[in-house]
Amino acid sequence: IHHIVQNGGLYKRPFNEAFEETPMLVAVLTYVGYGVLTLFGYLRDFLRQWKIEKCQNATEREEQKDFVPLYQDFENFYNRNLYMRIRDSWNRPICSVPGAKVDVIERVSHDYNWTFTYTGRVIKDVINMGSYNYLGFAQNNGACQEAAAEVLSQYGAGVCSTRQEMGNLDKHEELEKLVARFLGVESAMTYGMGFATNSMNIPALVGKGCLILSDELNHASLVLGARLSGATIRIFKHNNMQSLEKLLKDAIVHGQPRTRRPWKKILILVEGIYSMEGSIVRLPEVIALKKKYKSYLYLDEAHSIGALGPTGRGVVEYFGLNPEDVDVMMGTFTKSFGAAGGYIGGKKELIDYLRTHSHSAVYATSLSPPVVQQIITSMKCIMGEDGSTLGKACVQQLAENTRYFRRRLKEMGFIIYGNEDSPVVPLMLYMPAKIGAFGREMLKRNIGVVVVGFPATPIIESRARFCLSAAHTKEILDTALKEISEVGDLLQLKYSRHRLVPLLDRPFDETTYEETED
Repeated sequence: IHHIVQNGGLYKRPFNEAFEETPMLVAVLTYVGYGVLTLFGYLRDFLRQWKIEKCQNATEREEQKDFVPLYQDFENFYNRNLYMRIRDSWNRPICSVPGAKVDVIERVSHDYNWTFTYTGRVIKDVINMGSYNYLGFAQNNGACQEAAAEVLSQYGAGVCSTRQEMGNLDKHEELEKLVARFLGVESAMTYGMGFATNSMNIPALVGKGCLILSDELNHASLVLGARLSGATIRIFKHNNMQSLEKLLKDAIVHGQPRTRRPWKKILILVEGIYSMEGSIVRLPEVIALKKKYKSYLYLDEAHSIGALGPTGRGVVEYFGLNPEDVDVMMGTFTKSFGAAGGYIGGKKELIDYLRTHSHSAVYATSLSPPVVQQIITSMKCIMGEDGSTLGKACVQQLAENTRYFRRRLKEMGFIIYGNEDSPVVPLMLYMPAKIGAFGREMLKRNIGVVVVGFPATPIIESRARFCLSAAHTKEILDTALKEISEVGDLLQLKYSRHRLVPLLDRPFDETTYEETED
């Protein structure tokens, strides 16, 4: 299903997103695959129960059998019998900077992934297609590293206090002013952890008697923050404006359940780039609905800040919108800036309120000084305030890499989800056996990838997720694409029925489709 919104109306640029439907045969075989795994799981649990097969999983002690169980055996059926088979595809230890290439510590398992042992060998120069290093600032040399090292020698590594006590450094104040200027908002506040920026600040903004309208594919941090707030939560279909508008209408017409009183606040929660789908929020339409129904908008730009827009200022700049139209602008420093932590930007009244009411501000330890300096240096580089054009070049390089990589994968016949400008590129695997196989085969070819399955995705939509970086050269991408194509043929992953026709004279941003027979 291709969503194409041309110029005119709310959009100032073409908005192209593709979510090709799962082929029926593939969907059936995927369900059959999970069915077979489940049957064998029950068989193996039976064998373990009768001590025929060695039981490696956590169980209640025999002396505690009459107590209320602390460990629910059935809840871990999936981990024990499905996840354990492909556990070697996750938590791989690396021992280098997460740049364009990484060094991976080799490990082996002699008991079917229950435990791992290290061989002592390091796999060198593995092409890194998994880290969120969008602009290439995760490095151990250059201006960012030198500035951070200098601050480390002056301030030390830790602050050992909260912002409200003895942990408010001049560097924190400098960073917040810079972030506010970068975003084009009145004020900003920074936090030591991106996840906690969402989960601890949403409860400070809404509470009982308020309504949260959340996209069905929002990140776990937004979901947790919404649940902790005590507000009523209603879910709208992913990026579906008809679904959102229906919920807004119903909320205003019917009010709160039972009492029918108006909601105190209605808060819409969306992300800039959705990290599993590779899709970009339909922000012009969301803002139009927000204004029409007098609600508030909370925008999580964790993956989009730095990675979208002509000057890397995120999804608001990408669509040419006014930052003042977004009530709460949230983002993280963990991705495009190669650091850690998060921020919230908006009106001065909002930030002053959060300084005194946010749990992250009151109880959490302040950002580490070298981390603060890494963010300041990388942000100034993106803004061009370091006297160079390196930041602008990185933003442009990422955009070029994204379009090139996505186009080549589609030409090969893979089903690729998301927006053509999104640096998060999901390649659909579907079948459970292919999750582990794809990760292992790619590592054999010296390419590190992230594979994702249920419950992080719908049960039949397992995928590999590539994250592109400005640090990737065309040679690196061509090498990766060649190996991906080879593994795709080996595992029969080229499911697409809408093959792109490669045309040498085709403009860079246009696509031509040729319908191929089933």
